[in-house]
Amino acid sequence: MVSKKKTPVNCEDDLSAPSSVQSLDNSYEIFGSDCSDFYDVQCDDKRLKSNKHINATYVSSPNTNHSFWTDMDRLETTPLLSTLRKTTYDNQPNKEPNELTSSRIISSYKRIEKAAKPERKKQSSLVTIFSVWNTIMGSSLLTMAWGVERAGLPVALVLVAVMAALCLYTAYVLLRVNRDHGTATCEVPALCRVLLGRSSEVVAHAFSLVVLLGANIVYWILITNFLYFTVNYFADLRNTHTPVSNLTLLCPSKDGVNSSLIIPEPVITSTYWDLHSTVPIYVAFIVFPLLNFKNVTFFTKFNSLGTLSVVYLLIFVLTKGYTWGIHMNNMVIPTQVDKNAAVLSGMLALSFYIHNIIITIMSNNARQEKNGRDLTIAFVLVTLTYTLVGAVFYICFPLAKSCIEDNILNNFEMHDVMTAVARILLLFQVVTVYPLVAFMLRSEAVLLLPFTSTRCLTITINIVIVITCILVACFCPSIGTIIRYTGAVSGLVHIFTLPSLLHMRSLHLRGQLTWWKTLFYGLIVVFGAINLLMQFFIDE
Repeated sequence: MVSKKKTPVNCEDDLSAPSSVQSLDNSYEIFGSDCSDFYDVQCDDKRLKSNKHINATYVSSPNTNHSFWTDMDRLETTPLLSTLRKTTYDNQPNKEPNELTSSRIISSYKRIEKAAKPERKKQSSLVTIFSVWNTIMGSSLLTMAWGVERAGLPVALVLVAVMAALCLYTAYVLLRVNRDHGTATCEVPALCRVLLGRSSEVVAHAFSLVVLLGANIVYWILITNFLYFTVNYFADLRNTHTPVSNLTLLCPSKDGVNSSLIIPEPVITSTYWDLHSTVPIYVAFIVFPLLNFKNVTFFTKFNSLGTLSVVYLLIFVLTKGYTWGIHMNNMVIPTQVDKNAAVLSGMLALSFYIHNIIITIMSNNARQEKNGRDLTIAFVLVTLTYTLVGAVFYICFPLAKSCIEDNILNNFEMHDVMTAVARILLLFQVVTVYPLVAFMLRSEAVLLLPFTSTRCLTITINIVIVITCILVACFCPSIGTIIRYTGAVSGLVHIFTLPSLLHMRSLHLRGQLTWWKTLFYGLIVVFGAINLLMQFFIDE
């Protein structure tokens, strides 16, 4: 239910988690790679207290019954609402010379905040575009060809374009709403609190929790996979009888369905080293100590790995595609949309997901008037990258298309050199990113739990995260399934519903909401709901 109370935006008091309010200059997308502003997250509380002390010293007055922060709460309204309260202070009779007037409060606030909180260096449009691209892109590239196979190539191309356009539009809507009602440090939960009420803010945080938990689980499965095959690769190097071929392909889920399938000598397995039982537990010994670092900024020093991994995956797919050539002979092109196409739409909702930190990223753009253009260019680049990887791998894959795995590296023999390099590179990247995602998950959880943040609570949450990841990695190690469900759920809330409701509320306050705009945004929400519903009718 939309709240009618016109509460001012006060983002300094909104100590929401980095995934919602604070930020990451370069990433956290579920399969992204870089995170950067965790120092700001940790210091917000200290900075807030410091600012309050400074402000009280400069502007306190014995002739008023209002403290500075009370006045600021009343004056720090959105551009739309500020005029409604301005006369409260300007029309008071018998003002004494040292009384707090609105102009004095505002001028004092601007002067003090500028001195106490130095401006962050702005970045060029090119850097902004690259930041958005780098934030969205990541290891989700590994699943794109699988999504194309489930949807069919023609439908897949249309779905990628449609989902990219919808996600771009709703992300831009958030920027417009923030321009009218927020500040550079606000994010979606803060805007929800102001325009839609406290309950919508809780919903925003809760579904951010869902996204982050899904990200943690997928990362755990990927770490398990990369660790298992990397260790086997080096262990088998001493075996001179092991076939080494860069042309060998596998069809793990459907052995024997293709007569051209080359199956190498079976790898000797052990009850102590199994991909779906023991290795997920071993991963805990590597990752859990990293989750308990007091300062996670150390892991942000590895941001370049994200870009390097994406570039390498592009080179990997293009090289393999060139080696195989085009294999579309005897392929039946579907003429009807199959229900399994929802696999790709669910995945894409997460692959284009950047909405909970887009305001922070774009606020660093030096040319704010070009935000729309720069955001569009970034989304076009992301769309081209996804299309290139998914379509090229699908078109050139020489075996039955149904053999394509939700992690394309699983289609390659363990001793393929390029595949081994990809696994090693991605293993190191994911291990360094995982603590950052876990930090954001803990931050969101603390906001929703009725407990004070303590060291004991942090360790408890870390244990719950690790146990959940191990169980899913053992019993449901399909990253494609996890991605599509997580994407459909988070997409319904953060991509389709909240931006639509926020913009409709903004238009309503300005008297610009019409029936056709209501219908348009209502259809966007319905699309997100159908996308989620279809996930339950897909043939596994």
